[in-house]
Amino acid sequence: MVFRKPPDGGWGWVIVVVSFFTQFLCYGSPLAVGVLYLEWLDAFGEGKGKTAWVGSLANGIGLLASPVCSICVSSFGARPIAIFSGFMVAGGLMMSSFAPNIYFLYISYGIVVGLGCGLLYTATVTITCQYFDKRRGLALGLISTGSSVGLFIYAALQRELIDLYGLDGCLLIVGALSLNILACGSLMRPLEIPDSPPPEKPCVDKVPDQYFVYHEKEKTVEENISILEKGYVDDKCVNNTPDCKQESILNKNVLNSININEKDTYKKKVVEQTNLCKQLAKRKWQLYLNYWEETLVLFKNKVFSALFVAILLFDIGGFPPSLLMEDVARSANVNEDDYPVPLISIIGIMTAVGKLTLGILADFKWVNTLYLYVTTLLMTGVALFAIPFAKSYLTLAMLSGILGFLTGNWSIFPYVTTKTVGIEKLTHAYGILMFFAGLGNSLGPPIVGWFYDWTQEYDTAFYFSGFCVLLGGFLLLLAALPCWNACTSPSSKLPPNTYSYKVASSA
Repeated sequence: MVFRKPPDGGWGWVIVVVSFFTQFLCYGSPLAVGVLYLEWLDAFGEGKGKTAWVGSLANGIGLLASPVCSICVSSFGARPIAIFSGFMVAGGLMMSSFAPNIYFLYISYGIVVGLGCGLLYTATVTITCQYFDKRRGLALGLISTGSSVGLFIYAALQRELIDLYGLDGCLLIVGALSLNILACGSLMRPLEIPDSPPPEKPCVDKVPDQYFVYHEKEKTVEENISILEKGYVDDKCVNNTPDCKQESILNKNVLNSININEKDTYKKKVVEQTNLCKQLAKRKWQLYLNYWEETLVLFKNKVFSALFVAILLFDIGGFPPSLLMEDVARSANVNEDDYPVPLISIIGIMTAVGKLTLGILADFKWVNTLYLYVTTLLMTGVALFAIPFAKSYLTLAMLSGILGFLTGNWSIFPYVTTKTVGIEKLTHAYGILMFFAGLGNSLGPPIVGWFYDWTQEYDTAFYFSGFCVLLGGFLLLLAALPCWNACTSPSSKLPPNTYSYKVASSA
C-alpha cells in the first residue's frame, strides 16, 4: 500500500475540521479542569496537592506516553485509533461521575482520559500531515487552536452544568458530548491507494479434482516413511514370497537413505532458522544501541541540553496557573459573582491568540526563534512572580491573559527544536523533549498544591514557579550566546551526528 501525494486541499479540509473538533472535544474538559478542581476539593476534602494530581495526570500522561501513541497510530491507522480513543475519553469522563474517592479519579480521569487525549492528538496530527504538505503549517495551526477554544468554552460550560446538575451530572453530560469524537474519527479517511491491483486469488472451485494430490496437513518424516512402507506391503507383498521379501529389504534401505537425507535437510533448516533468529536479535539490539548513542550525541549539544532543562522547568512552573487560577481567586477572596468570564477561559482564548501570533512572528526571516522562545520564558517567569500581588479580579484577569498568550509558545517550539538539532534528528529529539514536558505537566500542579498545604498560601508556590521558569530561560539564553561559537576554533570539526545552533542565523 503506497500513500498518494498530499493533495493540500479537497478532503484535507474536512480532515482539518474534524481534527479541530476532535481536539476541542477531547481537550476541553482536561484543560478546563480547574473548574472541576474546586468541586473535587469540596467533595473529597483532600489536600490541594493530592487533588491537583487528577488534572496534572490528565494533561501529562498523553505526553509521557507519546512514543506508545505514535506506535499505535502507525500500526493501526488514525481512523481506528480516533474511534477507540473517543470511547476512552467518553468512558473515562462518565466513570469519573461515579468516583467514590480521589484515587478512583486518578485512574478514570487522569489515566484513561489523559491517554485517550494523547492518542487523539497523535491521530489528528498524523492524518493532517498526510493530507497537507505545502499548507501543512496552516493546517496544523488551525487544528491546534481546537484545544484552546475548547478550554475557553468548557470552562464556562462546566461551571454552568455544575450549577444546574451538580458535579456528577456535569461529568456525565461532558462525557456524552465526547461521544461526538466517534463521528469525527469516522471521517478520517486514510490517504492511501494500492500501488498496483492486488493479485487475484486462485479460484479453488475451478481446480479439477485430480490436482488435489495432497491436501492434508504436513506430516513428519517418520509418518511419511511408515505410510510408504505400509502402502508398498499392502500392494505388492500380499504373498509372502522370497522375491517380495528381497524387494522389501531393498526398499527399506532406500527409504532409510531418504530418511537420513531428509533429516539432514531438516537439521540444516533448523540451523538456518536459528542463525536467522540470532541475526534478527543482534540487529534489534544494534538498533537499541544506536538509539541510545544518538540520544547521548543529542545531549552533547549544549543548546539541546539547555532546551531539555528549560521545557521541564517551564512545564513545572508555567502549567499550574491554568489549573489553579480559579482557586487562587478564591484564596484572594474574590467573589465569583464579580466576574462574568472565568479566568481559565481567558487563559484559553489568549493561548489561541498567542499560538497564532507567535507562529506568524516565527515565519519572519529577521526573527530568531530561539531568542523569541527565551523571551516568552523570561516574561512568563516575571508574570508568575506577579501573581501573589494580584488581589482583584481585574489584575488576575490581566495576568491570566498574559500567561495564556505566552503559553502559546508551544507553536514555535518545533521550530526551535529543528534549528537546534536539524531536521534529521527532529523526530528523535522532539519525542525526548515531549516526554519531559509531560513529566513537568504531571509534577507542576501537585508541587504548587503541596506548597499551599505546607504554607496555607499561594505566594511561596508561585515564587517557586517563577524561579523555575526564569532559571530555565536563563540557562537556555546562556547556552545560545554567540560567544560559544566564537570560542570554537574554525579548524575544529564537529563529531559526526552532532549539531550546533548558530544564534546569528535567522530563524
